[in-house]
Amino acid sequence: MSRPVLGFIGLGVMGGGMCRNAVQKHAGPVHVFDMAPAAVADQAASGAIAAESVADVAQKAEVIFLSLPGGKQVAAVCEEIALHAKPGSVVVDLSTTAVADARMVAAKLAETGIDFADAPVARTRQAAIDGTLSIMVGASAEIFARVAPLLGYMGSDVTLCGEVGCGQVVKLVNNTLLFEQVAAIAEMMVVAERAGVTPEKLIEAVGLGSGNSFALQTHGKNAMAPRHFPEKAFPSHYVLKDLGYMLQLAEQMGVDAKIGKLAASYYQAAVEAGIGEKYFPAIIELVGKE
Repeated sequence: MSRPVLGFIGLGVMGGGMCRNAVQKHAGPVHVFDMAPAAVADQAASGAIAAESVADVAQKAEVIFLSLPGGKQVAAVCEEIALHAKPGSVVVDLSTTAVADARMVAAKLAETGIDFADAPVARTRQAAIDGTLSIMVGASAEIFARVAPLLGYMGSDVTLCGEVGCGQVVKLVNNTLLFEQVAAIAEMMVVAERAGVTPEKLIEAVGLGSGNSFALQTHGKNAMAPRHFPEKAFPSHYVLKDLGYMLQLAEQMGVDAKIGKLAASYYQAAVEAGIGEKYFPAIIELVGKE
């Protein structure tokens, strides 16, 4: 199926950029829907076909992409899709959800002959705009072969991680490691500043050593050193959602994720301190204030 009819539901911070790439690169039609009419109109201006509802997208599309806030929203939208999509359709969920949620949705869709892949994304909003996301996929080999070229519109790296749910496993591990590293950098950056080393010099020197990381060079350099934490980026309550999914999974797997719990305490403190809407590396503002 070289030119399937596509659908895209959820046109927010990440979904908007991903959808635009699909619209611009796909040879066939792309039907789009979001609860915000302005977001739909914006995509339609780029060549998408505006849909009136989830049902409208489900009835017309053969491959339906979702980019939604979390598991509850994905489950609700997939219930509607199951009522209207044709057997043989595929739902590709680009959202971040609990692993159990992904597997439950897949099982329910399978009852109506609809296939499912979880395909959560990593990297930044700019990467979504540029089509350079990392996409981690949980699906059968057959379904992966079907959707991988389409995911290539949105990501420069598309990895099959295992069966359904495994994409979410890898995404949650990825995010948890990042959140933990940002918390560790926050502590060490404050220590270094108080001991006479500027954040800029710290990043330069550690960047040449074994303590270097993506988190240091991206979040440390661009946000924590200059203390630049814009709102409407990735706030602490989003972090807590993802960490909650991971801590739940760790418990189910019999692992006491102590470092993850400690990191979560920083982001929870940010919310309680009234800075939870800032970009999540703002937790550096809390270090030393306990």
